[in-house]
Amino acid sequence: MPGDATPAAVSPLYPEIEPGATGMLPLDGVHTMYWETCGNPDGIPVVFLHGGPGAGATPKHRRFFDPLAYRIVVYDQRGAGRSTPLGGLADNTTPHLVADLERLREHLAIDRWLVFGGSWGATLALAYAEAHPERVAGLVLRGIFLGRPGEIDWFLRGLRNVFPEAWERFAGFLPPEERTDLLGNYYRRLAHPDPAVHMPAARAWSRYEGACSTLVPSAEAAAHFGDDVVALGLARIEAHYFRNGVFLPPDALLANVHRIRAIPGIIVQGRYDMVCPIVSAHELAVAWQEAKYVIVPDAGHSAWEPGITAELVGACDRFSRSGRF
Repeated sequence: MPGDATPAAVSPLYPEIEPGATGMLPLDGVHTMYWETCGNPDGIPVVFLHGGPGAGATPKHRRFFDPLAYRIVVYDQRGAGRSTPLGGLADNTTPHLVADLERLREHLAIDRWLVFGGSWGATLALAYAEAHPERVAGLVLRGIFLGRPGEIDWFLRGLRNVFPEAWERFAGFLPPEERTDLLGNYYRRLAHPDPAVHMPAARAWSRYEGACSTLVPSAEAAAHFGDDVVALGLARIEAHYFRNGVFLPPDALLANVHRIRAIPGIIVQGRYDMVCPIVSAHELAVAWQEAKYVIVPDAGHSAWEPGITAELVGACDRFSRSGRF
């Protein structure tokens, strides 16, 4: 009967919007970076930092922000998404990504902006804010990853304790004799120039991450992580960063929290985030007590978990009205 129908859930995301401007920003002799802006050209500047590293941004990422209040900047980090070359590892380090963000800010003639990032995007947001605190009006962080060896080891081996089927498919892609060094042997394939070698490895790595990213299985997440452009950028660049300790000194992000104490900030974390377990968000919140800390009790890692999406949109709405969270 009509009266028995269950109403569709109302998404907190803003409606779909098209870019008002796009461009390709040359970074050096190798890399060119895709960027776009949308929303209100006179609004509060906000920049979206995608995860991975290497996952790239999507049109859906524009929708966290009120287009009447914000000048929304979305871009693909070097080697990711629409930036070229896809999966490029040369001169691809965290200091390069921080410098790229400054170059984009200057290119767009922005003085200060709200910086929004989740997972690796939160890592990069912290590294950028600690390097350039005077350019950051606020920080919205989700799914905290601090780039420490224990966090990388958890991704490569610890997830087996929660997602054994997904881990067995991930590890099982390699011959038995290579499974004692998952990172090294995946990287050897991912860095190989032949697509017949690197693409199967990229798909196996990316699908593993996608399978562990949501509280319950998600067809949308599976489709996203199964896309070849996402898979190659994500797997190749992620392995490159993991092999190199994400190109940051040990515990650098926590050690330099004092540089961002005056910046309004919010940390949004899913209680059951298995990709970036909550202990890292907890340690960041303890070190950075000025930030607002929100634990979403029924969510995993993905920004598209309903509770996480709602908290992120709400945080940006509050910031647009008051400059606080």
